[in-house]
Amino acid sequence: MRQALNQQTLKDIYRRLAGRYDAQHTFLTAHSDQRGRSLVVEYAVRTGDRVLDCGAGTGSTGLLAAEKVGKDGRVTLFDLCDGMLEQARKKSGKSGLSGRIEFRVGDMHRLPFADGTFDVALSTYSLCPLYDPAKAALEMYRVIRPGGRIGIAHSTDPESPWVKWLAEKVENLAWKFPSLSMGCRSVSVLPALERAGARIIFRERIGIPLWPFLILVVEKPES
Repeated sequence: MRQALNQQTLKDIYRRLAGRYDAQHTFLTAHSDQRGRSLVVEYAVRTGDRVLDCGAGTGSTGLLAAEKVGKDGRVTLFDLCDGMLEQARKKSGKSGLSGRIEFRVGDMHRLPFADGTFDVALSTYSLCPLYDPAKAALEMYRVIRPGGRIGIAHSTDPESPWVKWLAEKVENLAWKFPSLSMGCRSVSVLPALERAGARIIFRERIGIPLWPFLILVVEKPES
């Protein structure tokens, strides 16, 4: 796994990118990013849920969740970068869903919530830049209740060895420009979640061949 950028560098990158993040990420992923968000919300979120969106960024996934939970649900948008959350605040205000949403700044590796606080925890493309994505995924697992669900979309390796070789060459170039790469790299968190007891309820690969995403929804056992 490629070494992650340090946390302060990531904060600076995303602060500068906040105003154009949505357009840049959508362009670089050929619009597959929004499909991943839709799948995560479709299979993980239910009406009335208490949802934590980890690494919520500009709120694209959190707003989808806020629509689905309905008037009795609540969504907490949690991100390391307050500049990204400021964009999320603007979008939530325009959406008319701000009454269902709250905002928190912090580190996904150390979530400031008690065990079992949420019905659902989401992470769409926010584990990829972290220095310890498995630890962050286990934090998400900790803060959902028994019977709760985690929905994740993250970068993964191409299945073809030849495409993987080409992807690595392109990534080597992109990483010379942090505002382009955004610190994103292929990660793997499912083994850690399975060791913790998580059960897969949905799994699908999406995206363009060079930069595929793995979509996962897992459930925490009731006991």
